Amino acid sequence: MIQVTGGVGVLWADFGHHPQRLDWQLDAVGVRNLAVSLIAAGGRHIDELNPCADVRLGDGIRVHAVLPPACATGAAISIRLARVVPLSFDDLEAAGFCTPSTAATLRKAVLQRRNLLIVGGTASGKTTALTALLDLVPHHERVVTIEDVAELRLQHPHWVSLEARQANTEGAGELSLDRLLREALRMRPDRVVLGECRGAELLTLLTALNTGHDGGAGTLHANGLSEVPARLEALGLMGGLGVDALARQVYSALHLVVHLERTPGGRHRVAGLGRFMLIDGALEVEVVPCVVP
Repeated sequence: MIQVTGGVGVLWADFGHHPQRLDWQLDAVGVRNLAVSLIAAGGRHIDELNPCADVRLGDGIRVHAVLPPACATGAAISIRLARVVPLSFDDLEAAGFCTPSTAATLRKAVLQRRNLLIVGGTASGKTTALTALLDLVPHHERVVTIEDVAELRLQHPHWVSLEARQANTEGAGELSLDRLLREALRMRPDRVVLGECRGAELLTLLTALNTGHDGGAGTLHANGLSEVPARLEALGLMGGLGVDALARQVYSALHLVVHLERTPGGRHRVAGLGRFMLIDGALEVEVVPCVVP
C-alpha cells in the first residue's frame, strides 16, 4: 500500500509491517495533478464536483483518490499494489497462514462445495485468502466472481470476472453489484463469489446460495466472529429484509465462517473458524475448535 498525503505531499509505504515515510515530496498542486492523472488512467474523472474515485489500473493496481473539499487536508491518494503472481494456498500454509489441521478443514470445505464467508478487518488478507481458496476449485467448474473493483486474480482456467461500474457524470451507465450478481446467475456458474458483501446484493447472494448454487463465497468486513451477525443484519435491513428472515437465510446458506487477522508483525493468519446457529431465532456464530498459528 502506498499513500500520499496532499497537504504536505508526503509519501508513505506499507510493505507488510507498518507504514514507512519515504524521502519523496510533492506540493499540494502536484499531488492533486497526480490524483487526477491516475484516476484518468483508470477511465474515470475526478474534480471538485466529483471529488472521490476508485479505479483499477493494469496488473491489478487499485487507486483511490479524494480531492478537496471532501478532503480538507488536501488531495489524498491510496495505491494498492497486487502481487505479480498470487500466493497459492500451499504458499499461504507454508507462510504460517493456518495450521495443517485448519488447512485440511478449508480444503475439504472447498472440495465439498461448502459456502464460505471470509471475514476480517482492513488489510487482514481477505482477498488473498479468497483467491487462494478459489484456485482449489476443480478446473472443470465455472467460477464467476463479482466485485466493486476487481482485485481477485485467480489462476483458475474457468474463471469469469465481473466488475461493477459507477454512473458517469450524467448519472448514466451504472452497473451495480446486485445487477451483476443477477447477470452472473444467468451464466450457468458452478460457483458464485461476491468479492465483498456491503449492501442489498447480500440478499441476492443468499437467495442464490439457497437455491442450488453451492460452493459460493463472499467476504465481509468484521473484526471478529461475534461481530458478524450484527453486520449481516445491518446489510439485510438495507435491502429491506427483517432480522428474523435474514437469520433463517444466512443459517441455511452459509456453512463456514473464516475469521482472518493481521498480526502486529504484518502476517496474515486464520484467527478462528465458526458456523452459524439459530438460538431462539437469533443468528449467532458458534466457534469451531481451531488452533491459531
